[in-house]
Amino acid sequence: MEMLRTDFKNMLRDGVGRHGLSPAELQRLGRRAERCLAELKEERAKGRCPFLNLPYQKEVVGEIKRIDKELRSWVRDFVVLGIGGSALGNIALHQALNPPYISGHENPRIHVIDTIDPDLFDGLLKSLDLKHTVFNVISKSGTTVETVAQFLIVRERLKDSLGSAYPRHIITTTDPEDGALRRLAEREGYRQLFIPKGVGGRYSVLSPVGLLSATVSGINIDELLGGAVEMDKRCQVGARHAVPLQENPAMLGACLQYLSYKRGRHITVIMPYSSALEAVGEWFCQLWAESLGKKSSLKGKVIHCGPTPVMAVGPTDQHSQLQLYMEGPFDKVITFVAVEKFKAQVEIPQSPEADFQYLSGHTLAGLMEAERGGTELALAEAGRPSYTIYLPELSAFHVGGLLYMFQVQTALAGKLFGVNPFDQPGVEAGKAHTSALLGKDRGMLSA
Repeated sequence: MEMLRTDFKNMLRDGVGRHGLSPAELQRLGRRAERCLAELKEERAKGRCPFLNLPYQKEVVGEIKRIDKELRSWVRDFVVLGIGGSALGNIALHQALNPPYISGHENPRIHVIDTIDPDLFDGLLKSLDLKHTVFNVISKSGTTVETVAQFLIVRERLKDSLGSAYPRHIITTTDPEDGALRRLAEREGYRQLFIPKGVGGRYSVLSPVGLLSATVSGINIDELLGGAVEMDKRCQVGARHAVPLQENPAMLGACLQYLSYKRGRHITVIMPYSSALEAVGEWFCQLWAESLGKKSSLKGKVIHCGPTPVMAVGPTDQHSQLQLYMEGPFDKVITFVAVEKFKAQVEIPQSPEADFQYLSGHTLAGLMEAERGGTELALAEAGRPSYTIYLPELSAFHVGGLLYMFQVQTALAGKLFGVNPFDQPGVEAGKAHTSALLGKDRGMLSA
């Protein structure tokens, strides 16, 4: 099956002039990136970087399917309680792969509550028939303060409404060995799924964190993981021999972003031309920011490194952010994501008005691509670098490949920048202060 492809001509000098990269410097960095890829392969062989092996978890997929089969006989609403990496991947999958404006017909309705906004949270709970609702509580540590607060409220309402039957309505997804949520689930008899050791939240979308709600909603997770398997082969993370830079989309993306950063383009804009991919862009922003925004290098040197991710969606943000990208500072590199085949083919009808006749015979998909292409050309003429990732279609297979590619790209970028792309000390500091303000002993906080 055809995989995604990358067109990076407008990252080069031939495309954008003096602000572009030279093929020679890209090839030089490519040789260094090959060494980074070899390091990643070695780490994988030693059992590190376990997110790379998530597409191959057959036993876990079987367990998720068994849970889904049992739930379908009585569940109308499935609610994910989580935040950050426990929520963004779920939202990305559902927005990308489930039909907009249609839910709850053949499959349970999915709600991902990644906020503690009291009005939103209380409003959702009051709208649900708790007898036909399941809550999936997701927290690797089991101590994520927002998720714990959500859970305590939900548990109390379930107890009040359903009495001793309430444990049936809770599924936990947490650490496989320890943690407060793990212990509570054992004690109270909740169904449990586990996040593999060493898989951080922002790398967990292809684990039970994302797969359970995906399956319940009707997404084919075999195809989703199949796309990731094919992308694993394409990115050569498990292969003995490297492919040329331009044939490895993860390595190419890491190199383009790294060189852009070194040229002073410290802002990376991800701009999908598809409303369905907007949440994928939000998910990417967390992946990129938490992985690469670091105070210290792996050698302990203070570097305050990190490209700032910005989300835009086309063509909407042509009418808001594009002015800044065209004429503002030369501090951005733009990644377009284009869908080559949309599910719906909506034709623009003939118009008797002369002013509108140029649209006749076109489709909304054609108009979307014309707007993206026109924006790309305008940026190139203004000397603004960009590149385009072409996704053949919005299928589980291709979305799985895209998500996996971004994760490998981020891991390789971390090596190029010389930082640890798998920790988040800045986030942990904020958690510690939050818990202290709430009266919890800071020394007892778990990561």
